[in-house]
Amino acid sequence: MNSVKAGFIGLGMIGGSIARAIREFMPESYVVAYDKDSASLSLAKQEGVVDVACSYINEEFKDLDFIFLCAPVKANETFIETISPFISKDTILTDVGSVKGGIHKAVVDTPLKDNFIGGHPMSGSEKVGFANSKSHLFENAYYIMTPEVSVSWDKVEKYRDFITTIHALPIVLDSNHHDEIVGVISHLPHIIASGLVNFVKDKDDSNQLMRQLAAGGFRDITRIASSSPVMWEQICVTNSDWIADILSEYVESINQMREVIISHDSEKISEFFTSARDYRDSIPDRSTGPIEKSYVVYCDLVDEAGGIATISTILAANAINIKNIGIIHNREFEEGVLRIEFYDNESLSKGIKHLSRHHYTLYTR
Repeated sequence: MNSVKAGFIGLGMIGGSIARAIREFMPESYVVAYDKDSASLSLAKQEGVVDVACSYINEEFKDLDFIFLCAPVKANETFIETISPFISKDTILTDVGSVKGGIHKAVVDTPLKDNFIGGHPMSGSEKVGFANSKSHLFENAYYIMTPEVSVSWDKVEKYRDFITTIHALPIVLDSNHHDEIVGVISHLPHIIASGLVNFVKDKDDSNQLMRQLAAGGFRDITRIASSSPVMWEQICVTNSDWIADILSEYVESINQMREVIISHDSEKISEFFTSARDYRDSIPDRSTGPIEKSYVVYCDLVDEAGGIATISTILAANAINIKNIGIIHNREFEEGVLRIEFYDNESLSKGIKHLSRHHYTLYTR
């Protein structure tokens, strides 16, 4: 695909990243955008990401190849009527929400059912806003397509070509199946992580020793609990049916494991952990997936003044940004006393290379 005419309703981190990818991989494209944040529109125009910045949805959105609804999940549904007059028979209307049921219900009884292909780029960041968007956000990430049943196969193929052009990996799913899958592999883990954090908080004493002694492993498995509460409130409300059913099944599986532990059934306990380890280790590390990956290295460090400063200087001298850095006081499940987290895999690889040159002992997981 050489070029497209694309419109964006919402130009935050996801919408902005798609727009940037269009500009990088299809530079001759024409891009129109609306966002209630005038600063984001001004920046996008200034950087040449969009050709036309709109303060309201108007005829600039007429006869485009793609229109991307990139507002919050529930807000996207409210834009359908507004955008409808500007959509031609060949326009592909899509969204970027992580729940598909609501948006499909909103279009199924409208003329736009022949134009709508739901979209879910399974990549993201804890950062928000156009200023944090990047053209390579979707590289090697799965990008789910959920076409309405009446959409022509030509439109599906056109969207598939677009996704491939921005270096993502297209997968076509039924919208209901999509919501079940992300309910299990994304929504459930977020709820479990947040529930575990709240459980520990409630169990902790006035001295907060649990928080103080929490191992690196606890921080790793609960990392996603730091995600946006507003976003996850919307996800839980819009995918409530699937999440409720999935939670019931998960609670039952936990109760079964509880009985196994009570009965001291060593064989089943071993099978539980072996099965989990083998399945987890079989998961390919080729896509960013629905849960943002962390890029972490652990470093052996002598307890002496300036040790962390030296490492920071080495990384800074090589233009490597650090997302987080800190001493691990509880090393029950960790190797290396210093935990260094980077923003992306490229920074992680460069960090390992330069620290290794200075003879630091490093561990990755």
